[in-house]
Order: sequence, then structure tokens, then C-alpha cells
Amino acid sequence: MGNMNPRTLSRLKRKKRIRKKISGTLEKPRLSVFRSTKHIYAQIIDDTAGQTLTSASTLDADIKANTEAKGKVGAAQLVGKLVAERALEKGIRRVVFDRNGFLYHGRIKAISNGAREAGLGF
Repeated sequence: MGNMNPRTLSRLKRKKRIRKKISGTLEKPRLSVFRSTKHIYAQIIDDTAGQTLTSASTLDADIKANTEAKGKVGAAQLVGKLVAERALEKGIRRVVFDRNGFLYHGRIKAISNGAREAGLGF
């Protein structure tokens, strides 16, 4: 890990601890979230096959159009809803939530709330 920002290092340590306990299967895949300074990304992953089943982010055209007025937390909630809708289309009803070492508040919490509202079970 070398010469890394201590905040990033702490997140990666938390991520490692979390990932020891959770893994996504085809029946119950992992909803992984990544937050950068400007954007937020969500992927639904089947770890047994090592495949991303579906994804959504603030870079998607249909979200990009609606996020100007909502701010980052509002955009994150839309990403959660979109990823859940895409998952339900593929027949995925339940997921295990992977916060990727990020603390569960703000945008990370908004994604999970948005996904729950759209009908995804955790």
C-alpha cells in the first residue's frame, strides 16, 4: 500500500475486514458502492463467477440529467433506485450490502435507502 493517504489506508483496512465476512452469490449478490469526490458508483456482483451483473452511477445519462438540483446525496439516492430497478429486471430481489469501507452515512446511506425504496431487499 506504500505511500498512501492515511484516510484512504483506513478505508482499505475497513474494506478488508468487511469483505472477510461478506460475499455475493448468484442468489444473493453483493451490492458494492464506491464514492469519489464528484461521483458515486454502485455495482451488483456475483463473486462466485466474478461477474458484475448490473451497475449504475452518476455518470449514467438518465441520472446526469436529474442531478443538477439535487446535490450529491440526492444523486446517490437516484443511483440506488436505478441500480435496484436494473436488478429487479434481472430477477435479483435480495442483495448483501457492501459499503466498501466507507462509513454508513450521507451518500452511502442514501444509495441503500434508494435501493430499498425501489424494492430491493437487504
